[in-house]
Amino acid sequence: MSMIKSPYVPPPKMTMFDTFAIIFPLIFIAGVGFACAKLRFLNGEQLSGISRFTFYISIPVFLFINMAQAQLGSVVSLELMLSFYIPVVLMFSLMLILYRYYSGDWSQGAVLALGASYSNTVLIGLPIAIQALGKDIAATVFVLITFHSALLFLLTYAFSGRSQRVSWLTTVRQLLLNPVILAITLGLLFNLSGLALPEPMENGLALLAEPAIAGALFVLGANLHHYQIRPGLHLALGLSASKLFLLPALVWLFASQVFALPQQQLLLVVLLSASPLGVNAYLVAKQLDTRSEVLASAVVLSTLLSVVSFFFWLTLI
Repeated sequence: MSMIKSPYVPPPKMTMFDTFAIIFPLIFIAGVGFACAKLRFLNGEQLSGISRFTFYISIPVFLFINMAQAQLGSVVSLELMLSFYIPVVLMFSLMLILYRYYSGDWSQGAVLALGASYSNTVLIGLPIAIQALGKDIAATVFVLITFHSALLFLLTYAFSGRSQRVSWLTTVRQLLLNPVILAITLGLLFNLSGLALPEPMENGLALLAEPAIAGALFVLGANLHHYQIRPGLHLALGLSASKLFLLPALVWLFASQVFALPQQQLLLVVLLSASPLGVNAYLVAKQLDTRSEVLASAVVLSTLLSVVSFFFWLTLI
């Protein structure tokens, strides 16, 4: 006897307070980092140690575990993937051309293009999607965003290398040795191998990964103390507006008009693309030593403004 599936019934719409309740802890942690630096509770050497642990150990372990345990075998249609990735690549390309012309430098153009197209899908997009569509959507989210970081970081490093006329071989080598890309790649390969981590090792890695997000936000807030936000404020506002409204509009256009996705999938890809700029974009900019103060401001501004953007897209769709 075949089982009759019950029709999809969306949970009640979130209010602006519900959205803010999800985002506030992230703002709070960055604020604590800013206060610790401002009040000199932690000196430069201590903050540098926290940064190195976060960027080179905790975050890579976090990414590895998530990739290694993602349900890659879940059913995700090609139309769903293309509805998300075509607009993301298109957005990156348009912003790359615009900011390359604006700055006269490929590296700056690539970093700013990353700031207009890279979403905080795990930390903010996933909780928002679960809240709006239910817990069963989580597996689809992880499969959908599997190549999100790797793709955009690859494009950023590749075009950044053009400023110094770095060869493709050097660019690929830098990518493979980058802790973020390396962690994602190893996690994906481990997932595809079908192997399982021994439980003691899995528990140990989980402990190392636990402070990753909080550490990244804390370091971000601490570094904001050393930046004069105002010189890059207009760029940060432009990146935030592009990230929160223009990119989701492109995703909505492709998902609804080109691929005609069902309502649930349409809402999912729009919410993920409407997530604020991810902290890892700031880490890439800092590693490339290019416009990191602008992306730091854009992370904060887009996170604050995402309360409005999420409410807008949830109400619209």
